[in-house]
Amino acid sequence: MRSKTGLEFGVLGPLQVLADGSPIQLGRKGMRGLLAMLVVGANRPVAIDDIVDSLWGDAPPATARTIVHGYVSKLRKVLEEADPTGSATIRTTPPGYELSVDPWRLDQHRARQLVASARGKPAAIRAGLLREALGLWRGPVLTDVPGDPITTDLDELRLSAIEERIDAELELGRHLELVGELRQLCTEYPFRERMVAHSMRALYRSGQRADALEAYQRFHRRAVEELGIDPGPELRMLHKQVLQDDPALSVIGAAETRTVAPRAGIVVPALLPASASRLYGRGEDGRWLDDLCDSRNLTATTVAVLTGPPGVGKSALAITWGHEHAEKFPHGVLYAELGSAEPGEVLTRFLVALGVPADGVPVQEEDRVGLYRSLLARRRVLVVLDDAVNVEQCQALLPPGSGSLVLVTSRRRLEGLVVSNSARIRGLGVLDEDSAVRLVDDVLGRPLSADDPAASRKLAELCGCLPLALRVAAAKLVISPEWTVEDLIGELAEDGTRLRSLELPESEVGVRRALDLSCRGLPEELGEVFRTVGRAPGRWVSPHAVAALVRTPLDSARRRLSQLVDVNLLIEPWPDGYAMHELVRLYVNGITPSDPQALRRLVNYYLVACDHVRTAIRPARDGLDFALRDNGCTALPSVATPKRALTWFDQEWPNLVAIVHAAAEEGLHDQVWQLVRLVHNYATVRALTGEWIALVGFGTASAEVTGSLLGQVLMLDTAYTTNARMGRPVLLPDARRAHRIATELGERRYLVLTLAQLADVLFRLRHHDEALLHFWESVELAKREGDLVGEAHGLNNVAQVEQAMGRQETAVRHQFQAVEIYHRSGDQASYVCGIDNLAELYLELGRLDEAEEYARTGIELASAGGMTLYEAFGRHVLGGVLVRRAERVAATAELVEALRLYEQVNSRRAAEVRAILESLSSDV
Repeated sequence: MRSKTGLEFGVLGPLQVLADGSPIQLGRKGMRGLLAMLVVGANRPVAIDDIVDSLWGDAPPATARTIVHGYVSKLRKVLEEADPTGSATIRTTPPGYELSVDPWRLDQHRARQLVASARGKPAAIRAGLLREALGLWRGPVLTDVPGDPITTDLDELRLSAIEERIDAELELGRHLELVGELRQLCTEYPFRERMVAHSMRALYRSGQRADALEAYQRFHRRAVEELGIDPGPELRMLHKQVLQDDPALSVIGAAETRTVAPRAGIVVPALLPASASRLYGRGEDGRWLDDLCDSRNLTATTVAVLTGPPGVGKSALAITWGHEHAEKFPHGVLYAELGSAEPGEVLTRFLVALGVPADGVPVQEEDRVGLYRSLLARRRVLVVLDDAVNVEQCQALLPPGSGSLVLVTSRRRLEGLVVSNSARIRGLGVLDEDSAVRLVDDVLGRPLSADDPAASRKLAELCGCLPLALRVAAAKLVISPEWTVEDLIGELAEDGTRLRSLELPESEVGVRRALDLSCRGLPEELGEVFRTVGRAPGRWVSPHAVAALVRTPLDSARRRLSQLVDVNLLIEPWPDGYAMHELVRLYVNGITPSDPQALRRLVNYYLVACDHVRTAIRPARDGLDFALRDNGCTALPSVATPKRALTWFDQEWPNLVAIVHAAAEEGLHDQVWQLVRLVHNYATVRALTGEWIALVGFGTASAEVTGSLLGQVLMLDTAYTTNARMGRPVLLPDARRAHRIATELGERRYLVLTLAQLADVLFRLRHHDEALLHFWESVELAKREGDLVGEAHGLNNVAQVEQAMGRQETAVRHQFQAVEIYHRSGDQASYVCGIDNLAELYLELGRLDEAEEYARTGIELASAGGMTLYEAFGRHVLGGVLVRRAERVAATAELVEALRLYEQVNSRRAAEVRAILESLSSDV
């Protein structure tokens, strides 16, 4: 059928596609399953691997990917015939396919929009919008398609919409009509507490108080017996109200806060100090507090903790938000700066603020707690507890009143409040750059960001976007008009004077002072780790590195680091990764003398760790064996697969760069070249450039300085491999020198390395016969040494020379041998490279089926192992196969992805792929 209005898709029930309002036939179950996945994930790529997993589970047929390609072709034809205008198209978008469609043509999108638009509307409108949304469901979601499309969010959306609709209808007084529906829903969904609460309200308002209590008891029994949990606080409160015949339960309409008239002598407190100037960059944090303050959430006292490092603006956010929302707390706002204050002192101040005469405040602290709770039992207040040190300080100050909010700020995370009072915790970080420059403008009272944007952003950078530092820096310019921005930036740019420049001594305000308070009383074992992390080169540390630095077991190092995170002196941006703000690092450097022995311990740890991890990428062939000699004395990361090993190196790369620089400055030259060599495998697989080239220079120079023949031959090999991969000049004299040194060392393994290097240089100079001679010599030497990888490398290189000489059939034989040996050796990276090379040879021979098979295998393995360069080469070859088959669209998709990956690793092959793509686009 030809559509006049375009296509519409339905997943809220059996899969449905409508053209001009009439359903179209979709064919086989597999096609329906594929289309269902594309519709559920509309306008986002769905990976072919995910499609195969969904349709066939753990037992896909060998031709699964081909079947998927066929389904896509048929679906494209069906959609095009139904609607030639192209209102919905299936695009090839690596790593799979994407349904490109206006979201309003999807029933799940329309349902979500109706549910969202109902929020905040009057009850009658809300109920109507939600009924309309629920009317879009035609039955269980996608029960008629094979596979397992992820639709749990749609099931949850429906249940939430039902709960919201019932909430609106209860507000409209329709409790009698809802009793039966709710009884059925509670049977169908017995553990949805909100549904149980709705049922209890409807039963109570219908005069069925005993049934309301029975509904609670039934839920309570099942929750305890089957889940091992008690009902939540909202349901428990509702149960209490039913037991007490609370008049509020009979009120029809929106729940309003009932203002309790102050008792004699009781006043409405307003203790918040003046707020700071405008807040910047805290929109999301403010909205988080708004959500907590929503009347539907404040059914009992809610505790919110704002935590973060010193100077991040916790107090400013709490106080400013408190002023802006004070009207939501009709019985007052209490505020206390806790610090070292005792709870009893604070209780006294609060009781006086609530109107208790000073001579009427009880002497005993427990009596003060009792009076405080009694006064606030039916009141809705905001209590701001600023700069709390521990949980015990807070607990006596928590009001019992329904709807009250306690807002705690602390440099600690206060997890105990989560356990005891179901607290919500929000960690505050530094500002983004735009917010930081706006804050400076605000304090200055003039638009520095417009007058001198470069200086404004540099100032933000030097202050680490920390609000306290930004305010102090801007205040200096206001206080001392003779200072220019350039003067201040000049002072801040010097590490030795930056913290001093971020102090206002007369006001006793500054970053150093704030950090002094945080570090005061820090236990020595934590102080040692804090100072060690601050002095360590690099951007972050692992527990393994800290264990080596402070010579403690791994569990102890991890525990101490976690405790420093708890007090916000460190952050943990990912599991087992610990970092320090730059201003905190400068603070540590100012209070801690340098320790050359600590650097040596850190370097030695990385020698053992890199040696251990690199062998998971590919077997080591250079004779360096730090991990073996360590004999298990060092705690090492677990890296069971090449992908995990590459991920470890990815994360540690900034640290490795910094440590090589620091070791070179300290004169640890033996360790410098050894560490660089241990990174060689990772750098090759990841096709590193930039900083890696500089590190190779450091390693080469260090090997020369020490006079180590082993260091020189290994660094010559590393430099040659790097230059060859990047298309930089490889010099024959360097190759001959490396071979002479290897001969002097007299070990076969180094002769294998240097013969291969010498042969490759000759090959690049087009001395093919001489290159073949040396490559074969390296193969024979590797065989005698039992070096499988060296043997395979030699055969791989022989095949490359034969390929260049036009002997493709012979090259295929040797390449196939190389691939088989790589597979036996366990060198996965070389195995993938060999497969790609074999695919290229088959392409040159015109054997397209074999070329495609090997190219796709190489792509799959490279992608799974994070081998960017090899994945790019595999896609490059596959694109060539598809071009030969005149499959232009598919070829273009593969080549575009190959180009992206080549550019990611700065490969010279990018220009070749770019030329092919230009040729394809210019062909008529």
